[in-house]
Amino acid sequence: MKVVKSLLLGTAAGLIAVGGAQAADLPLKAKAVEYVKICSLYGAGFYYMPGTDTCIKLGGYVRADAIFGGAGDYGFNQNAPTSSNNGGSNNRLTNYFYTRARMDLNVDTRTATEYGVVRTYADMIFSYDTVTGTQNTSAPTGGTSFGGGGATLGLYHAFIQFAGFTFGRTVSIFDAPWQSYPAGGPDTIPGGSNHVNGINQLAYTADFGQGITGSIALEEETSANNGQSNLWNVNGFSASGSVSGSTGLPTVTSASAAAAAALIQGQYGVNDWGGTRVPDITGAVRVDQAWGLAQLSVAAHDLHAGYYGSTEPSGHPSDKWGWAVQGSLSIKNIPTGAGDNINLQAVYTDGATRYNFQSLFPQSFFMFSGSGSAYQSVGFAGLADGVFGTGTGIDTVKTWGVRGSYTHNWSPYWASAIYGGYASASYGSTGKSLICANFAAIANPGATCNPDFNFGVLGVNTVWTPVKNLAFTADVSWSRLDQKYSGTITTPSTPNGFASAAKPAAVYELKDQNSVTMMLRAQRNF
Repeated sequence: MKVVKSLLLGTAAGLIAVGGAQAADLPLKAKAVEYVKICSLYGAGFYYMPGTDTCIKLGGYVRADAIFGGAGDYGFNQNAPTSSNNGGSNNRLTNYFYTRARMDLNVDTRTATEYGVVRTYADMIFSYDTVTGTQNTSAPTGGTSFGGGGATLGLYHAFIQFAGFTFGRTVSIFDAPWQSYPAGGPDTIPGGSNHVNGINQLAYTADFGQGITGSIALEEETSANNGQSNLWNVNGFSASGSVSGSTGLPTVTSASAAAAAALIQGQYGVNDWGGTRVPDITGAVRVDQAWGLAQLSVAAHDLHAGYYGSTEPSGHPSDKWGWAVQGSLSIKNIPTGAGDNINLQAVYTDGATRYNFQSLFPQSFFMFSGSGSAYQSVGFAGLADGVFGTGTGIDTVKTWGVRGSYTHNWSPYWASAIYGGYASASYGSTGKSLICANFAAIANPGATCNPDFNFGVLGVNTVWTPVKNLAFTADVSWSRLDQKYSGTITTPSTPNGFASAAKPAAVYELKDQNSVTMMLRAQRNF
């Protein structure tokens, strides 16, 4: 028995020892893996953030643009009168083509709560633009020096939405859904507002059902791309004074030189806004249904000027309210084909010019071409919300504009569109008198002064989509400046005037101007 008992105990001990060794070799229990789950509540592309009830979607695009032509504008501001971008000069300083590489990244998050969906959205832009030439006026030949490229970052949207409210930066509720692009085209299409780069705001939207919504917002126009339009103070060109660097113009020593330096670039005075006082008040009513959409928008814009002179005792004009009204209409799936559509809008402004000649439209510019009676011809235009001089109130500028397009889908892979826009700007009698008093310094006998102008754009494009989310676009547009000056002017011998365009002191014919621009684009959405 002792032998048997010893064998049993030894065997049990051995089994226990082996079992212990095996147990020691076993891995610990792994933690549960949190897999990324699809969130189907808000459409395709959303996923639950691990460990939360928040859904997130990442998207964007990569784009490559090439622009051919010296005066059109697809985001390069080619017809702005700056020394670094002589698109309107039409000479050896003019770039005949421009390029851009861009990446857009947007982040959309949504969380269901007892108060409704809480949404955040951000849209970040990373761009590298063409190298720009800057006139080197210190060089003996007045040549051009080139800098490095234009690497830029942008934040177009960054907002929170909760219970009908929007806090942050996004497009204006005044805008049509297509912004300044009824069917593509350049940034210089007039005829309506455009805050595609965003504007800081506090907005509320009420949903009345059946696709009917109403919105109201407080928007900071100074936060839009390039800020608000001009508010001309013509006292910047007084005969006794000089124009300091604070006006954006070079220092000059006479009224005639100041007038030449400003007028031929469409700058009719010092842009003399005071501090911000009241945000723009905007509202819109919209119907969005299967047939398309209709929208009526209104805006009120406070004109708050600085002083008549450089100090407080010089006095100032009283504030004045500008306003704008816009109608937008989109008709979908028209009989010409599936997916075809027509977009239309019209706008009228009084002291709120940016709602027509929108935020990407240059607020002052010149364009040159040939002449049979003078050294060359020139057309120039200046935009403003209003004009004032010593002892006067603000004389507002009135504008109207229309914009539209038709898009036809030839097949699932090919689509073409025709688009256009036309707008008019009219200065009041007081504003014209103040501006034309300076024009007299450079006018030749028989010349007439009228700062009013019309501007139109007409274009066509074709888009090829060989595979989903990859598109190749060819777009050609024609622009026309219909200016109302006539006769000839003589620029004085001064470093100012047309110096930024390398133009000499000479006789120039005042004439309407035209330009043609082509864009080629490749874009991959993701």
